[in-house]
Amino acid sequence: MILISWNIDSLNAALTGTSSRAEVTRQVLVKIYEHKPDIIALQETKLRSTGLTKKHQEILAKKFPEYEIVWRSAQEPARKSYAGTMYLYKKELKPLATFPRIGAPEPMDDEGRIITLEFPKYFVTQVYTPNSGSGLKRLSERQSWDKKYCDYLKKLDQEKPVLASGDYNCAHKEIDLKHPDNNHHSAGFTDEERQGFTKLLEAGFVDTFRKINGDIEGIYSWWAQRVKTAKQNNSGWRIDYWITSERIADKVKRSEMIDTGLRADHCPILLEIDI
Repeated sequence: MILISWNIDSLNAALTGTSSRAEVTRQVLVKIYEHKPDIIALQETKLRSTGLTKKHQEILAKKFPEYEIVWRSAQEPARKSYAGTMYLYKKELKPLATFPRIGAPEPMDDEGRIITLEFPKYFVTQVYTPNSGSGLKRLSERQSWDKKYCDYLKKLDQEKPVLASGDYNCAHKEIDLKHPDNNHHSAGFTDEERQGFTKLLEAGFVDTFRKINGDIEGIYSWWAQRVKTAKQNNSGWRIDYWITSERIADKVKRSEMIDTGLRADHCPILLEIDI
């Protein structure tokens, strides 16, 4: 089974935008399709509360004809067209989709951040983890989210093995970003966020990229768009992950990034697992 996860940073822009960036984003979608994944997880779709428009559906049906779609958008009182997640999965898979509320600080549970697919022998779930924000204004809420999310994954894991992916908005260790010394007080690399991710792994989960690739350096999944030289200089962060329950981690064959050329922001991440 091949699964791909990607923070797309606006599905509407990717499908209908006319900018050069939108065109490059569509090229990444083509590359994703060429991998023939069984499941595609998308974060930060930024759709309206009503979800996909008719035009979106028509474009996706052409680009991904073998796939069914489930989506979750931000609802009031959350900001409009904010966050959001989506799955595309092969039609023959027929999972049960759920849209959990984990008891996070308001309005995080209304921001469309988690979708879970249940299969007979395992769960596939994705997350778009809240950012701690400029000046770390949302750090305390983020810490609460991390605990609630960990509790949610543990609950799933008690029932059957879990494959979890998404934008976790955390570079776990110094090896996971280009300039750790300058970022200890930056959102995504605070001690509190890193400890939250450590606790998640200690709860019975495995960072599959590190399990497969070891302590390889210079491999990231996000580069700042606003810094024009970030991608050129590979000044990035690894904040997107595929994690699995420990008891199925040995079934992972590949866990890697998909190259997006000069396109900054997030790159897709691929997991191949024999499950």
